[in-house]
Amino acid sequence: MEINEIKKLLPHRYPFLLVDRVILCEPRKRIVALKNVTNNEEYFCGHFPQRPVMPGVLIIESMAQAAGLALLVEEEHLGKIPFFTGIDKARFRRPVVPGDQMYLEIDIIRVKGNFCKARGIAKVDDKIVAEADLMFVLGS
Repeated sequence: MEINEIKKLLPHRYPFLLVDRVILCEPRKRIVALKNVTNNEEYFCGHFPQRPVMPGVLIIESMAQAAGLALLVEEEHLGKIPFFTGIDKARFRRPVVPGDQMYLEIDIIRVKGNFCKARGIAKVDDKIVAEADLMFVLGS
């Protein structure tokens, strides 16, 4: 799934659209997405200008957006908006810096109505940079 298809499904826009490409999507089961981290992202101006590091909350948000896509591709969820309801077991393992390609590997654990629980792992160069359990609800 390319960026224009992603923009049709996710309500986010620059600078908060944090998924650049979907590599694999098994609706309601699994999604693997890509975020290219570039030096011209606005948050690097203030999140340590001398040693730019992607904020952990934005890594989590990237995973959440990818998880939302795993449901928004379904006909019944078209036009809905994924709203965060919780984050558990979040861990940050390594810094993410400009030039990195972050792979977002999301497994959908449970879907009940409009509620979803997912497990996300973010990797750079096959090394885990962050992981978390994500909960969200699909609203309108």
